[in-house]
Amino acid sequence: MKIQNIIYSVIAVAVVGLFAGCETEKGDSKEAKEGKESQAKLMVEAKVSQADAERTALAKAPGGTIKEGGLEREKGKLIWSFDIATPGTKDITEVAVDAITGEVLAVDKETPGQEEGEKKAEVKKSKQDKDNDEKDEKK
Repeated sequence: MKIQNIIYSVIAVAVVGLFAGCETEKGDSKEAKEGKESQAKLMVEAKVSQADAERTALAKAPGGTIKEGGLEREKGKLIWSFDIATPGTKDITEVAVDAITGEVLAVDKETPGQEEGEKKAEVKKSKQDKDNDEKDEKK
């Protein structure tokens, strides 16, 4: 009888763990799916391909290599934004290319410290957006 109770307890814990795991995966996949859908929607709007935008951005940082890049909406404009590393310096050249016209909108140099600060600000904003979304869901 004791062994049977132990087995039932183990099974109950396993089932609860499975359901908790499924819910977490479901939530994660929803967030991932929303991010992909957003990128997909932005891609439909873009008239300039990523490859063309990369070539344009690299022309502003000769000898550079794209570290990171993507499509985003900034100040109402759809842009390709690229972080470009250049040999011989730790600075990053950030180049914004208009995703509709292909025009270079901005070229900024960032030190590693500035880049780190920017990333922290993005994480903070993302967390605030998520908190706001959760508040909206509760209403």
